[in-house]
Amino acid sequence: MMSRYPMAGQTKTRLIPRLGPEGAARLQQQMTEHTLATVARLQQSRRVRGAIAFTDGDLAQMQAWLGASWDYWPQGEGDLGDRMARAFAHSFSLGASRTVMIGIDCPDLTPALLATALNELQSRPVVFGPATDGGYYLIGLAQPYPDLFQGIAWGTDQVLSQSRQILNTAAMPFALLPTLTDVDYPEDLPVWEKYQGDQ
Repeated sequence: MMSRYPMAGQTKTRLIPRLGPEGAARLQQQMTEHTLATVARLQQSRRVRGAIAFTDGDLAQMQAWLGASWDYWPQGEGDLGDRMARAFAHSFSLGASRTVMIGIDCPDLTPALLATALNELQSRPVVFGPATDGGYYLIGLAQPYPDLFQGIAWGTDQVLSQSRQILNTAAMPFALLPTLTDVDYPEDLPVWEKYQGDQ
């Protein structure tokens, strides 16, 4: 999971006009905890190692917030593609046979969808969970593929289409999960609000 320590003014900045700096940081915190609870539910039914690639804060702050039962890796420098490629490489260097990466912005993600992504990677090298904004809420790899994270216009509605083009050019098959909505902008907040009673 890619996330960050919830520092006011540093996270979910596109929601600050609606929520304020503290409210946006609180949303980051709640959505991270919600996503980790989803992963924990998956771990009840299958053997999956959970790791958090983080930015902002430090290891002690992350463990004090989310506990010591997860692995924590710093995301490091570079754009989103650099940081994702680094996290995938690290996962595979530790012996993972398949790695699924998610953010914290998609509260509709379920343990069943995560399980489906892992299952798809048994027969295809790549799986995407498409987002309604043209990006993806999940990407899974059966092996490292750093080229998939180069030359992408991160943060735009072209992310998934450009990623698919890279795979099509390389004749690499991929699977697609159902399309879900990320919570990035004020108009996306209703997607999250239905879960707030769980907090």
